[in-house]
Amino acid sequence: MVDSYEELLKKAYTGISEPTDTGERFVVPPVKSYPEGKTTILENFMEIAGTLNRESDHLMKFMLGELGTAGKIDGNRAIFNGKFETDVLEAIVKNYIDDYVICSECGRPDTRLVKDDRIQMLRCDACGSHRPVRKRRARTEVKGTSLEEGMEVDVEIESVSRRGDGVAKVGKYILYVTGGKPGQKIKVKITKISGQVAFTQRV
Repeated sequence: MVDSYEELLKKAYTGISEPTDTGERFVVPPVKSYPEGKTTILENFMEIAGTLNRESDHLMKFMLGELGTAGKIDGNRAIFNGKFETDVLEAIVKNYIDDYVICSECGRPDTRLVKDDRIQMLRCDACGSHRPVRKRRARTEVKGTSLEEGMEVDVEIESVSRRGDGVAKVGKYILYVTGGKPGQKIKVKITKISGQVAFTQRV
């Protein structure tokens, strides 16, 4: 019984250890995507969902909502209608992790989605904390049906792409802002639009 107790004690301490700056316990597979006709294939979708320990349908619904498109899960892949850059998909996965995976108290990914009186909660098995799942902030909408090159808009940087550009969203569009940092609110000018991706420069 002593040995068993010690093993349990070790596991308990492991579960409540402080998060590391390197995030060595939690490595999300990089997004592997490519265009195929008029669609975009996320080749390792199921691997990502498995690493996050979340239902694939839940992750898919979130990504479709963020992209503003339709799609389906096909085996290990996800297929999205439209052409989307890999950086765009990576930014959306990061938003999902921030909202539905990472504990806001201890910063660890050891969490579960549970229902408490019909309210979806994120419960952390590492520190015991729980919080309501964050509602996505209202997006900045632009008057009119679409963005146009030369248009100036106010945006809030939500994340950083793999190439180091700030990533914002306006309506259905993903905007790249050179040098943008998460949390910054800045005015940008649309310099190029490709599908639902827009490139900008600061005003």
